[in-house]
Amino acid sequence: MSYDTSVQTELSDLLAGYLEKQADAQAAGIANFDGEVLPYEVGPVQPLDPKLAWDEALAVLPFYTKTSPQRRQAPPHWSQLVAGHESIVAIAFSAGNFPQLMRNFQTILMHPNLAEMRPTAGHPASVADLLPWAEEVARKKKFPEMLLALGALRLARHFDEGAKFIQSQDADIPADWRNGWENEKAALLWHQGRAEEARKIWDTLAATVPVLFNRGMAALFAGDRAAAKQHLSAAVTKLPTTSAWHHLGRLYLTLADLGRA
Repeated sequence: MSYDTSVQTELSDLLAGYLEKQADAQAAGIANFDGEVLPYEVGPVQPLDPKLAWDEALAVLPFYTKTSPQRRQAPPHWSQLVAGHESIVAIAFSAGNFPQLMRNFQTILMHPNLAEMRPTAGHPASVADLLPWAEEVARKKKFPEMLLALGALRLARHFDEGAKFIQSQDADIPADWRNGWENEKAALLWHQGRAEEARKIWDTLAATVPVLFNRGMAALFAGDRAAAKQHLSAAVTKLPTTSAWHHLGRLYLTLADLGRA
């Protein structure tokens, strides 16, 4: 069964609204997370629609440079990558990523330390056709396909192959794609568990919407609430309300207000 964007958005809105109420209660000195009964809708979400995930995986591209609105082909094993990926909380705004990777909202509410919820490398997915596809993309050197190939390798947790892809292509990136490419390099490090290295890259890049989002997200999960609110606020105002990335940014902002980091 497929779930459209409105269903996913309603769930995000539900959690954001719940957390905002908790923030108000906390400010009044009456918040109580421990042992509180949560609304059942805040529990694990339903299986994802691969098409919905792919739409959100492409959402970052217009912020890199002007791209045509044409429909882009998903990489091999896309449905498998979507269905098989574990739930993660700290999601970089980058090619191939989608906000619905956060599948279990309970995790946010119950975990006392967001810094401990940053991504780790995990085990690579078994996707035999993905690397040959990425190598073919590299030979053609087409954009934004190059960024999508790197994003797919990252999503599959093939971090060594992603690093080799970067090393072999880094010198040939066109100037108008360079900032986006650097954001993707930082995202690879972030999801590999190399958070501080990723933050250093994001801090050096031009302040595009993806970079602002990722600076704020990374700051949140490092416990820097002030920086998180500054950067996420700037990013969220520039993201369309129809985008799940907008709602994920709102959720992160609410977490920063709550001081859950």
